[in-house]
Amino acid sequence: MKVLMVITSHDQLGNTGRKTGFWLEELAAPYYVFKDSGAAITLASPKGGRPPLDPKSNEPEFRTDLTLRFEADAAAEAQLDKTVRLDGVKQEDFDTVFYPGGHGPMWDLAEDKDSVKLIESFLAAGKTIAVVCHSTGALRHVKTPDGKPVVEGKEVTGFTNGEEEDVGLTKVVPFLVENEMLKLGAVFSKTANWGVHVVKDGLLITGQNPHSSGPAAEALLAALKGQPLARAS
Repeated sequence: MKVLMVITSHDQLGNTGRKTGFWLEELAAPYYVFKDSGAAITLASPKGGRPPLDPKSNEPEFRTDLTLRFEADAAAEAQLDKTVRLDGVKQEDFDTVFYPGGHGPMWDLAEDKDSVKLIESFLAAGKTIAVVCHSTGALRHVKTPDGKPVVEGKEVTGFTNGEEEDVGLTKVVPFLVENEMLKLGAVFSKTANWGVHVVKDGLLITGQNPHSSGPAAEALLAALKGQPLARAS
């Protein structure tokens, strides 16, 4: 099985002067769900190279066994150093794509035309995909073949308004994931702040927050078992 993971290249937290990027647990937890299942993983980002880590995600209170495993994994770190450029990847080469979150995707992946086309191509090929936390925002410009928002009428989850309030960034982010999904006609599903919550609707799997990233990857693997695999190119 071949899994593409798309990571943000954006490192500025709005106009706060603080750094952001990808959230470490949201990369590490799914990474090992896929790796331990025997999948081949490719990491990509809009700019390629080493993507920015949200420094907050590596503070002691947010470290997990899997984030520590990732940091001690020379092969994983080497992959992270050399993410491929997003404009050079094709869905034909992969069975699925997974988008880890962090606040960074709100600025780049949510607006990235290569990302939008990539997600549309996976869905058009009948391949199940997963996005978690703020990366649900990467669906905002994704359309169905007949031009409707891909989330219209779909049950999805993502980082909630309440969770954004908890971290004090409702006035910093360019949009609120929950509000944006509702505006696009999605049925927004959520559990208590920071609870584990994963939703599958058709080919789309979404996870609410960092703790939901591993379970979302497990749900994606389960869904893929019913799909034909991409052939080696």
